[in-house]
Amino acid sequence: MIIGILFAVLAGLLLGLYALPEKFTKDFEFENTWSLFFAINTFVVPNIAAFLLIDGFAEILGEIPSKALLTMVVCSLLWGIGVMMWGKAINYIGLSIGFSIFIGTIILVGSLLPFIEVGLPKPNVLTTILAGLAVVLVGIIANGRAGILRQKDEDGAATEGAKKGGSMMAGISIAIIGGLLATGFSYAYAAGGEIIDTASQARGNAPWKSAVAVMYVIYMAGGVAIAVYFIQQLSAKKLWGKFKTPHLGKNIVLTTIMAVFNFAASVLFAYAGFKLGKELGGSVGYAIYNTACVVTAIVSGLITKEWIKASGKAKNSLYLGLMCMVIGIIIIAYSNTLA
Repeated sequence: MIIGILFAVLAGLLLGLYALPEKFTKDFEFENTWSLFFAINTFVVPNIAAFLLIDGFAEILGEIPSKALLTMVVCSLLWGIGVMMWGKAINYIGLSIGFSIFIGTIILVGSLLPFIEVGLPKPNVLTTILAGLAVVLVGIIANGRAGILRQKDEDGAATEGAKKGGSMMAGISIAIIGGLLATGFSYAYAAGGEIIDTASQARGNAPWKSAVAVMYVIYMAGGVAIAVYFIQQLSAKKLWGKFKTPHLGKNIVLTTIMAVFNFAASVLFAYAGFKLGKELGGSVGYAIYNTACVVTAIVSGLITKEWIKASGKAKNSLYLGLMCMVIGIIIIAYSNTLA
């Protein structure tokens, strides 16, 4: 159990840090940076990882029942749309609040979705999980309030990272809707994780390689929805020419780092879920993974001076949210000891 929790926390750390290199790309609009990142993240990295690391990978995919595969694909498409909206929310309201609202929504909804597949746990376990989620919810509300206060402190100026002057409320709305759609990730994992793990280990693959196989299906399917959106955006805004920049090589390196961190985070989460067990791995592991991500994103936002102009009142609300999330993650982790 401890190993599963540690891997979930590590996965959250990687997910919380993956977007930082985006701040250092040059001569790119939002659409250029994120389309390049998603192309590498959802198509290049998963294919390299799966076909190089997993023995008999094509045969493993062929053994997934059509119903389970269809469920994974549909849910992953929804996740892809949600993740695209996540990137847009960060562009509007900054890294720390964008992560907090989006991931907070995912935690509250996505942590409960796996129970549809595996059934409800014992009453005391479920009560403990819900208590932890309630504390996390308080943290999410506090973080949202902190973001609104910060905007007021900046006298109506666009927040750092809001490249086109988007409002805080618009960004928060995008983050919430995106978070609801992105919970498809959790359900896709619950629908196919155990099936793929069994098929992978039957071919002599190490358990962690099963996590790579699961994420391959989710990322490839989700990537289709993201690709359609960005092709349309790049064409409508005539931004294809923006890729012709002397900084293209540097930008490719930065977005590749983002892609590797993001995919590695998801693989570590899947492996943590296996370690935590079928009954609670998808819910407890998912909550820990995403809460650790938010905590990391908030700290990184502070380090990169997103909050340099914020008042003490805004910062205190942010710190309250951070504290509640840490307490909530501890309560949720404790629920796994009761199973």
